[in-house]
Amino acid sequence: MDNETLAERPDERGVKQGGDRRGIQSIEVGGALLQALVRQGAPMILKDLAREAGMPPAKAHPYLVSFGKLGLIEQDPLTGRYGLGAFALQMGLTALHGLNPLRVAAPEVAKLSDEIQQNVAIAVWGNQGPTIVSIEECSRQVHVNMRVGTVMDLLTSATGRTFAAFLPARMTAALIEEEFASLEADRGGVSRVELEAELDEIRRERLARAVGKPIPGINAFTAPVFDHTRHLALAITAMGPAANFDPAWDGPIATKLRACAQAISARLGNTDG
Repeated sequence: MDNETLAERPDERGVKQGGDRRGIQSIEVGGALLQALVRQGAPMILKDLAREAGMPPAKAHPYLVSFGKLGLIEQDPLTGRYGLGAFALQMGLTALHGLNPLRVAAPEVAKLSDEIQQNVAIAVWGNQGPTIVSIEECSRQVHVNMRVGTVMDLLTSATGRTFAAFLPARMTAALIEEEFASLEADRGGVSRVELEAELDEIRRERLARAVGKPIPGINAFTAPVFDHTRHLALAITAMGPAANFDPAWDGPIATKLRACAQAISARLGNTDG
């Protein structure tokens, strides 16, 4: 047995020894019960809860008693089912109120940019519409005329259509009408029927796509990020030259972008998956 394995074994007090990563083993074991309740999303009977946490009921019960004293778990006196308690709710709300969506998204977006070797931007809804607030550039040269502060068109960009698809109509209606008037004057753009079909596709795919437009030779995907209230918090857009950017809905870029957006949403307390 090597030194690293020995270092990670618990001592006689149940304390894991691992350099600066010491932990109390019994807390980690009991924590599996809390994690099981979160995954289930509903109260559970002891037998099912213990099985989900990977332990026999006799082992699970003392943990539940202690968690109950702390307010982390409550037992329904009529059904006997265990659910998360009032203190667990207070902890969750405190954590959610302290979250900054941009701070949560930034490291995930940086990793995504490295993985797919494309530039990845973060956009939020601003006073004038979808606004780029951060751009993570990959290690290779990607020439895209976009910078922090750029306000994206709502109808012609993947970023904009994502906000049009997932924001309440009361927030987007005026800007949509304004852009339609401009597009009709320029004799370009999409019809209202085409727009509704595109927005339905975006909601279905959880992804908006731009292939060669509005920037010729540049492809893009945009994925929505939702918070714990199921509201659109921000959007992340991967973009790059068409020659190196797979626009398939089920391609590697689309797949990794969706996964990144879902991971950020989960960090923000969204449980839709």
